[in-house]
Amino acid sequence: MHCPIQKAEAVEGAQLMHVVWHDGAESLYPAVWLRDNCQCPDCYLDSAKARKLLIEALDVNISIKGLTFDREKVYITWPNEHYSEFEADWLKKRCFSQQAREKLRRELFLPECQYWGSELRLPTLDFEDVLKDDEHAYKWLSSLKKVGIVRLTGASDKRGEVLKLGKRIGFLYLTFYGHTWQVQDKIDANNVAYTTGKLSFHTDYPALHHPPGVQLLHCIKQTVTGGDSEIVDGFNVCRKLKEKNPRAFQILSSTFVDFTDIGVDYCDFSVQSKHKIIELDDKGQVIRINFNNATRDTVFDVPIERVQPFYAALKEFVDLMNCKESKFTFKMNPGDVITFDNWRLLHGRRSYEAGTEISRHLEGAYADWDVVMSRLRILRQSIQNKN
Repeated sequence: MHCPIQKAEAVEGAQLMHVVWHDGAESLYPAVWLRDNCQCPDCYLDSAKARKLLIEALDVNISIKGLTFDREKVYITWPNEHYSEFEADWLKKRCFSQQAREKLRRELFLPECQYWGSELRLPTLDFEDVLKDDEHAYKWLSSLKKVGIVRLTGASDKRGEVLKLGKRIGFLYLTFYGHTWQVQDKIDANNVAYTTGKLSFHTDYPALHHPPGVQLLHCIKQTVTGGDSEIVDGFNVCRKLKEKNPRAFQILSSTFVDFTDIGVDYCDFSVQSKHKIIELDDKGQVIRINFNNATRDTVFDVPIERVQPFYAALKEFVDLMNCKESKFTFKMNPGDVITFDNWRLLHGRRSYEAGTEISRHLEGAYADWDVVMSRLRILRQSIQNKN
């Protein structure tokens, strides 16, 4: 929303600019930040939306020499006579107050998180609508970000549908298993997913230092008995673990665990990583779960006295996941595509019987959260511009 400038002046020895807005709010801006973000063609390349001014050329102790303003803009002259203009809306959006920074953070990163357990109502949209209509695509990606999972129905029962979703967001995430991969019973399987056995709750690919953020799974063929999908909200389980057993939470969020994946698929590979099973940001918020029991390495690079307490903490975490209040079970039908947050959800599968021919076939792919969030921001802007 547009808010005109009522007053602007240099304060604190001209090292800050103070702005009073027409709505009564006030903002402060450091002179060094204003000089660094000058929008003139010498300092900013508008075609690339990128800064040209080098840090080497920036006086970090700079002060404002001259300042004038009108309702729409502030005009600043610097000690070397360089001249900058700043629009009111541009400044208001970048206000340094805690409230303004929180608002912008929500706008840029959509951090809202809707926790769930067995009571989940699985968000469901039509596959073709998502491909063809921006509002449906926006609903898909915003629900994926908030809830962590969305089911798309009405895809065909042929391979290639996940490639269309990849194109819809931008591009897919290539791994050692290829651009897409086939989840079905295979002889001499190079992954436990390619068997008929039960898969316990896991995230995909913690053997990579940057595990894929989003997983897409398209059901092409489904077995009559067994093969049900199970999911759990890992962030919600972490919340419960921290309440119930803070020591277990502390162990899992501070112990680096080794993961490995060795084999041949898209090409030959020998992958190693170290991750904390519960990854936190600098504020102590859970930002990613890294756990796949199948690819957890036999190598465990910790002092011997920390081994048993780690296993006890991990068992507690897994037991909480398996509580009937935590997990949601459903069965995919041919033409269903489930898309989910691989940093937040853990997923599993009930076993099914092997037959003489393939009875269950899913095609899978990965996407990077940066690519998904980029498309989400663009779709939001496009819808806002239409309205």
